[in-house]
Amino acid sequence: MAVTIYILCILTSLACTWLLFGSYRRTRYRLLFWSGACFAVMTLNNLFLLLDKIVFPSIDFLPARLISALVATLLLLYGLIYEKE
Repeated sequence: MAVTIYILCILTSLACTWLLFGSYRRTRYRLLFWSGACFAVMTLNNLFLLLDKIVFPSIDFLPARLISALVATLLLLYGLIYEKE
């Protein structure tokens, strides 16, 4: 059951990334770019979670998960603060 949920989280983040970057290509609204970049890193974060909990439980992926979550948050924060429309 956990594997299904982790995979659905990865697919949902990937779908959000795809939709946000697609909207950015059409409108060139910069906040969509930063949101898409945030969700791209969140997809990577969800992949690290799957690897940590299911695929390689003996290897500690916690530092990679924490760093990717921080990078995703900083990307969105940068977009929210510095992009003006």
